[in-house]
Amino acid sequence: MKRPDPAALRAVIFDLDGTLVDTASEFVVVVQALRAEFDLPPLEPARIRASVSNGARALVTLALGTLETDPAFEQQRLRLLDLYSEVLGSSARPYPGIEELLQELSSRGIGWGVATNKPRAYAAPLMSRLSLQPPMGSLVCPDDVAERKPHPEALLRNCRELGCQPGQAIYVGDHQRDIEAGLRAGMFTIAALYGYIEADDDPALWGADASAACSTHLRDLILAPH
Repeated sequence: MKRPDPAALRAVIFDLDGTLVDTASEFVVVVQALRAEFDLPPLEPARIRASVSNGARALVTLALGTLETDPAFEQQRLRLLDLYSEVLGSSARPYPGIEELLQELSSRGIGWGVATNKPRAYAAPLMSRLSLQPPMGSLVCPDDVAERKPHPEALLRNCRELGCQPGQAIYVGDHQRDIEAGLRAGMFTIAALYGYIEADDDPALWGADASAACSTHLRDLILAPH
């Protein structure tokens, strides 16, 4: 995809965890607490951080080794979510340069939104507590769509809510599913290499149109003249 010219750009849409906001510190606390309840020693925090984008189910398996087919899995998942509710928004912060980027987008009349696989029960309060300014124009969670990412439905809904065509938008994400969803929606995609990427994953294979090694690089990737 050709990057929309800044003059024609109407929206920038972000994945949430690992792209817009660094939430890993909260999940490190949660996973370690869950392991402690089962008398297991702490994990290396980097292992937890790399798995955050895979969601609660993956974190349960990482924390306890329980597979989704195990009868105890659902109870353990719910316990992890209870623990997360206790720390939600306590240490999560937007990545460096994000707040400044959002301000500049606003000054150019460009809207912004979020497409995440994080359930609305957690995504909405997190965004409320962060109180990013200017406010996002669209938040789409798996509760809002029939098909979650990598299906493009969420991104297409973002575009409708932000009043733009997919070709007038950019999607930024830190997982292959994000890039696939963006490409299937017909959007220019940026891989957030600073996000939560597992050691055996290779972002070069995702097919993104561009990549940002650091969150502070996003501004130039999105707004620099062609």
